[in-house]
Amino acid sequence: MNHPAHHHAPEAGTGPLETLLPALALLICAAGYLLLDLLRRPVWLAGIAAVVAAAVCQAVALATGPLTVVQPLFVLELPLALVIATVLLHGRLSPAGWAGVAAVVTGLAVALAAAAPTGNRTQVPMDHWIPALAVCTAALVALVAAGLRRPEGRARAACFGLATAVAYATTAALMKTSMHTLDDGGITAFLTTWQTYGFALYGAAALFLLEHAMQAGPLVASQPALTLGDAGLSLTLGIVVYAESVRTGWWLLPQLLGVSLIATGVLALAALPLTRTLTSEEQPAGAHDEAP
Repeated sequence: MNHPAHHHAPEAGTGPLETLLPALALLICAAGYLLLDLLRRPVWLAGIAAVVAAAVCQAVALATGPLTVVQPLFVLELPLALVIATVLLHGRLSPAGWAGVAAVVTGLAVALAAAAPTGNRTQVPMDHWIPALAVCTAALVALVAAGLRRPEGRARAACFGLATAVAYATTAALMKTSMHTLDDGGITAFLTTWQTYGFALYGAAALFLLEHAMQAGPLVASQPALTLGDAGLSLTLGIVVYAESVRTGWWLLPQLLGVSLIATGVLALAALPLTRTLTSEEQPAGAHDEAP
């Protein structure tokens, strides 16, 4: 006697979604505990206040200048942080540290001077926004998924660092339109344009991902991915979405030289003991003195 064939459903937990969802739930729970712990730390609260102040300054800059100029300036964040920390901690930066600072500053000046970005479009049509946001969101999700599948270390930190860069660059692109809307139509127009809520969403995601990038592995992996990724993607969004332009032809050679100097400087600064001290809870002996 022939029995009807029984089709068994695939076992639970074997699909990629079933694998990813528990990891995401664990990540969200860990983020909640981390946030509650950080809220008890005055230094962290002061840091968040500084982030908010920086966001206000960024908004003002985006309202008046091209995305291709404003966002690359953020590569100066790490050098400035180290110089300020050296002063506040009454220490001294090693020769290698000063060389890294000089490389970043010089590289940025060379790259911007050679690129000479122009254009400052105030509004962007939806047929520019839709593909740009689709690509950025897909890249962000893919990077987070790749990071979650890897153990703590360089690869995980780099994935989260790049995801943070995508979120920051997308936030800036959306914020630029919102600031122009605020300038042209006032607070009511600002609160009723979708870009305002878009940059708030991506900005929150950027802060969330930044915390995990810092915890996922060494700074020498996450910081270059964040710094260079943010500047590179912002440059791309400025050209593709806002129709800004940079010089091409032989001008690409000094631009590449500037980018190489920035990358070299960021990698050197991220490897400094002082940088690792500033991103860790413990302060090892000798942290106040970079030089051997």
